[in-house]
Amino acid sequence: MTWTTADLGDLSGLTAVVTGPSRGGIGYETALELARHGARVVLAGRSEGKLDDAARGIHGEVPEARLEQVVLDLSDLSSVRTAAAAIAELGPIDRLVNNAGVMATPYRRTGDGLELQLATNHLGPFLLTGLLLPSLVAAASPQASSRVVTVASIGHRLAPRAPLGDPREKGRYLRWPTYFQTKLANLLFTYELDRRLRAAGLPVSALAAHPGLVSSHLISNGGSFGPLSRIADVAYPVVSQKPAQGAWPTLMAATADLPGGTYVGPSGLAETQGAPQVVGSSALSHDEEAQRRLWELSQRTTGLSYP
Repeated sequence: MTWTTADLGDLSGLTAVVTGPSRGGIGYETALELARHGARVVLAGRSEGKLDDAARGIHGEVPEARLEQVVLDLSDLSSVRTAAAAIAELGPIDRLVNNAGVMATPYRRTGDGLELQLATNHLGPFLLTGLLLPSLVAAASPQASSRVVTVASIGHRLAPRAPLGDPREKGRYLRWPTYFQTKLANLLFTYELDRRLRAAGLPVSALAAHPGLVSSHLISNGGSFGPLSRIADVAYPVVSQKPAQGAWPTLMAATADLPGGTYVGPSGLAETQGAPQVVGSSALSHDEEAQRRLWELSQRTTGLSYP
């Protein structure tokens, strides 16, 4: 049976945190649909102005939407800690959607000395999730566990290897392979997080989703496709889908009756578009040694050990 947003049902009483909710992206559409179905939504993003813009857009479609706003820069570990403290003050959290990310950016080190893409796409979400774990546990009940959904990418299959090197050391930097590695990291993180949560007996599950190919601000703000740019500019809008449909896998992962460790993506050709369904991920993403090593590296880098 095909999943649609009609299957979201009544989400009244549920609080969801969505990172990266800027208009024009799947984070915005995710937040919009959660709010439309009654959830209280915490919008967490880098720019107060963009958060205001997202809130205006959501209230324009859902006047009764219950929204909170928290400034969060995932590339800055201090900002993550400050934002997590502010979010925790809002009460228990039923859903954490790690959606925010950057794509194929030129090489840059963050203020923490970390490569930007890995910091934003993996290390920041790793730290945020750990800091909000008590709030996720507090929201769970015997009838329903809380849930962490991390947005990965079909591009994780193109990662040459897991990102297990020192993130403060600059080796040879290629923006697209690095991006693919960060998306592989999202899955390694999800599978290891879910295993650890189960081992600890905590009522929280971890799932992942990918949107397929989406024409969004992440693409328009991303790095160049190099010599293929002109072809990509013409072809991408043809094969991609709108952000609203790109958000469906995330929404399904956040609300459907699915076990931890599930990965959701589009059901169409090569998982590029279409209704969401449970999909598989690369063999490398299931490498338990890589999962463990990335987890330990992330703990050392962020200074947080959990669960």
